[in-house]
Amino acid sequence: MIDFRSDTVTQPDASMRDAMANAPVGDDVYGDDPSINALETWAAERHGFEAALFTTSGTQANLLALMAHCERGDEYVCGQQAHNYKYEAGGAAVLGSIQPQPIENEPDGTLSFDKIAAAIKPDDFHFARTKLLSLENTIGGKVLPLSYLAKARTFCDQHQLQLHLDGARVYNAAVALEVDIKAISCHFDSMTICLSKGLGAPVGSLLLGSKALISKARRIRKMLGGGMRQAGILAVAGYKALTENVERLAEDHANAHYLASELEKLNGFSTSGYPVQTNIVYVDVAETINHTRLQMRLMEKEIRVSLSGKPARLVTHKDICRADIDTLIAAIKASH
Repeated sequence: MIDFRSDTVTQPDASMRDAMANAPVGDDVYGDDPSINALETWAAERHGFEAALFTTSGTQANLLALMAHCERGDEYVCGQQAHNYKYEAGGAAVLGSIQPQPIENEPDGTLSFDKIAAAIKPDDFHFARTKLLSLENTIGGKVLPLSYLAKARTFCDQHQLQLHLDGARVYNAAVALEVDIKAISCHFDSMTICLSKGLGAPVGSLLLGSKALISKARRIRKMLGGGMRQAGILAVAGYKALTENVERLAEDHANAHYLASELEKLNGFSTSGYPVQTNIVYVDVAETINHTRLQMRLMEKEIRVSLSGKPARLVTHKDICRADIDTLIAAIKASH
């Protein structure tokens, strides 16, 4: 099956499966799993933080960060399109009693500092306490410039805010910018990294931060049912993802550019309004095309796409090669 729906569909390769089968394990709730301990220690040092926590998902990692930074009645500022606001089931509000204050994203994915400043609440008991600014990089496939991240750090220092990064695809950003990951992580008080998207691990995300923040997050993780036992079989996959699968993200980016250019050549498809920066391609599909029928015909040829969005989104990843893109294009031509 050729699957363009998301980079979350990647399969662990043979080397990763072998490492998982032979991973040293222990009870992580007791702190006894050597593979998890090794991953957390290495990840904290690699990204310039004091400590790290292995979690089941990016949603959980983001929620732990928000609940560790904020208390009940506090507020975090984020983008209107932020994943931890729009796509994570309202967890911060439901489970943390934390009020989100979304700001409209600018066309390049950034947030206007003037708009953020206007949204920060006065120190008055009528209002929630604004404690945190949360950014996302990449967001919708767009990369936040390093200069913007530096300005965000200065802004948060000036307004006594903590700064969190939803870094689900932060390595895509680093590869696109051709910088070491620390050039991004150095600006943040906490950061998440999803291991199971383009990096190719089957499960897991990391939360990085200070020792105090991670200690608090570990307690909340247990409260949320996220304490795992012999999960070193997953941690070794995460370690291999971070040490072996980063540079190849550039291939995904190149394939995304190729996919966008090939879709643009098709009648009824237009990618010209959505410049490709990383591995996510957006395309306008004409209303004259029956989206549901096209998806079904592609499925018959073992090709999965999601055309329901406006625009539709297609994602390249390690299990998509240039020939798969050619197969998709040929199938679309034959289907309508």
